[in-house]
Amino acid sequence: MSMPIRYWFFVGGTLLLVSFVSYGVYATQRLLRTWQPDRNLMLLPGENILRLGLIALCILLGLGSGLEWRQLGWVLGNSARQLVLGGLWGILLAIFFATTTQWITRHSDPRFYSAVVIKAIVPTNRRELFLILLAMMPVVLVEELLFRSLLVGGLTSLWPAMSLIFVTSLLFGLLHALQGIWGIVGATLAGLLFGLLFIQQGSLLAPLIAHYIANALQIGQAMRLRDQL
Repeated sequence: MSMPIRYWFFVGGTLLLVSFVSYGVYATQRLLRTWQPDRNLMLLPGENILRLGLIALCILLGLGSGLEWRQLGWVLGNSARQLVLGGLWGILLAIFFATTTQWITRHSDPRFYSAVVIKAIVPTNRRELFLILLAMMPVVLVEELLFRSLLVGGLTSLWPAMSLIFVTSLLFGLLHALQGIWGIVGATLAGLLFGLLFIQQGSLLAPLIAHYIANALQIGQAMRLRDQL
């Protein structure tokens, strides 16, 4: 397929960025197996600066790709509809994970679900909860820009969208391996939902809202059940 050279630079840069992020997540997971942080991981200044840098890199890659913003999902479209749709799916996803995770925790061993990651980011008070909800915004934006906008939207010039959604969702799930088998399966299912929302709506807004609300409600539930983790 004949594509401009700038597009191939975009593809190479995106894959390098995915490799960098994946290795970073892998290294952090290995560390958490033997190390208990003395403060909330979500509130570390260095981590938040890194996330902002990753957002900037994703935007630069998208701008340099030569693709239309619509293909990358950088359009609002019917924003009211997307806000409602994303909010609804985010709530349903949070309810689904809340009920299934509690059931799995009670009826299976730690191989199927581990709370190591949750314990490292669960807030201890309302002030910390507020700060974590703020810090979660760049986290969700990085993940949606990378996995939905660049990998799915940006690479549809080379591969079918549904194939990209499946592959990126599986990768998204594997990056949650520290949370056990259910962590991988649950994140893969969430990735499939976000990818389908992205393609169906032609915008990043709906999956962004769904992703953020699902994570925010999970954090709230984890805080409520903190003593049981």
